[in-house]
Amino acid sequence: MSKSASRARLFEIIRRRSFGRGEVTLASGRKSDFYFNLKPTMLDPEGATLLAELTYEALKDDQLDFIGGLEMGAVPLAGALAQISWIKGHPIAAFFVRKKPKEHGAKLAIEGLPKGETLAGKRVVIVEDVTTTGGSAMKAVESVRETGAEVVLVLTMVDREEGATDTFGAAGLPFRSLYKASEFLKA
Repeated sequence: MSKSASRARLFEIIRRRSFGRGEVTLASGRKSDFYFNLKPTMLDPEGATLLAELTYEALKDDQLDFIGGLEMGAVPLAGALAQISWIKGHPIAAFFVRKKPKEHGAKLAIEGLPKGETLAGKRVVIVEDVTTTGGSAMKAVESVRETGAEVVLVLTMVDREEGATDTFGAAGLPFRSLYKASEFLKA
């Protein structure tokens, strides 16, 4: 399937499985009359594959070492991308950032790295399912930067177009999205 055909098919899956109308309160605290819940798309076999393929295509030339982000939205995305990057012969390892470190065991804030490995000096992309203001992704950025990693990009599947571009711009971070909310609102 061509990239444009994959993008069109994924758009339909997101529209059908993950986009809705109705008043909701977003993670940012804002009210909205539409929402995206990408979990049904990210956990659908075809949706997960298309998200991973399109994300891989968007990132393959960025010379990344790791992809990850804040739990829960980033976990299925990062895992699917790690798998497809291996299949395509250009592995990008995955991790995720806990909203708060575990209070038992190793008490880690960043999960997925083997014992003794860190993100220090690594090129990292922060990934997110849906981005509104960018606050959640910035929590992941801050945690990853504290390890000494270089955050080279924030990539979201759907940008709600409600301030994230400004948030990341102010932090000196490039920001890209696979889709914009306006695409779904017009459809």
